[in-house]
Amino acid sequence: MHLDLYKTLAGLIVGFVIGLTGMGGGALMTPVLVLMFGVNPGSAVSADVVTSLVLKPFGGSIHVRRRTVNWRLVRWLMIGSIPSAFLGAFLLDEVIGTDNQNTVKRILGWVLIVAAGAILAKLVLQARRNDAPVTAMMDPVLVRPVPTLVIGALGGLIVGMTSVGSGSLIIVALMLVYPKLSSKEMVGTDLIQAIPLVGAAAVGHYIFGRLDFSIIGSVLLGAIPAVMLGAHFSSKGADRYIRPVLVAVLAISALGLLGVSNGWLLAAAIAAVVILAAVLLRMRANALRLHGSVPPSPEPVSVTRR
Repeated sequence: MHLDLYKTLAGLIVGFVIGLTGMGGGALMTPVLVLMFGVNPGSAVSADVVTSLVLKPFGGSIHVRRRTVNWRLVRWLMIGSIPSAFLGAFLLDEVIGTDNQNTVKRILGWVLIVAAGAILAKLVLQARRNDAPVTAMMDPVLVRPVPTLVIGALGGLIVGMTSVGSGSLIIVALMLVYPKLSSKEMVGTDLIQAIPLVGAAAVGHYIFGRLDFSIIGSVLLGAIPAVMLGAHFSSKGADRYIRPVLVAVLAISALGLLGVSNGWLLAAAIAAVVILAAVLLRMRANALRLHGSVPPSPEPVSVTRR
């Protein structure tokens, strides 16, 4: 098995983002492999699914130990996602065909646009939740089987076909359906349910597709230590600044996969930098105001004459 150090570096960066934000793995790694390294889109999807299968338990085990997993929610998500992820792998490899690169690229491009929108929606929803943050674990009785099963089925199908969605689309759907779900419980539940999901997709790609273990090995060599490092820093709050950048990267990657000209890509990149600067400055100002970091104006000192 040949190891590519450049792919290892890519795995290092993406693994750190996964550990830091809990999302963005498939959405980021697949376009990196396709656009930067010229990997066949079908092979990139298969490699990313197997990589995710190895990485997910690292973050999931932490949440199991901290008891921030809603197991009833996990069960209903799994019932929907496992068969549909297997079906997604079948559709990609046997119906669409992994050699049909242009079609696979277009599918990936549109799904990445949806994923970028989902992450942006998550930022907006979290900002609204800041007024009354939810900290307690949600009562399992509140889990609604049918909507949860539908979320799992749709998410599993998309992950099986594109490797994108287990940490972006599903988690945003959970935020919309379960507003009483705390952030830590949401991330923990999503990480645990994603393990059997990507496992089913990986089995499907192994049976119907072809796995390039040199790509998988190179990526994992960098991603495994990086995801643990990112998870260590995730509690520091730095992910709030990474997520807007991730949205911009995904949007530009999507345009690249959809075949947009270099001129439009450059214009999109410039626009993204300007918008990101404005968003980050606004977030910085809000953080200073909320935490009282702006020093109050000094009160006048009265001088008593003797």
